[in-house]
Amino acid sequence: MRSWFQLTVQTLKVFLLFMGCTLLFYYGILWVSKEYESYHRYDEPQGKAVKVFQMETSDDLSTTWVERLFMFYREGE
Repeated sequence: MRSWFQLTVQTLKVFLLFMGCTLLFYYGILWVSKEYESYHRYDEPQGKAVKVFQMETSDDLSTTWVERLFMFYREGE
């Protein structure tokens, strides 16, 4: 009878530990999700930011989308 009681107490301890860790993980994930939800990654940069993309202007504006696609595949960018 005593071993059955000890087994029940040990099982209850493991269950409570598991539930505590699960709740801690769940609310941690919610906190991280809420933190990054308000993060605006597509805002205009602040400070001394430099524009790294510049549209190439040339006299030959007859480039079709197929030629540009092949150029994309050829250059790999």
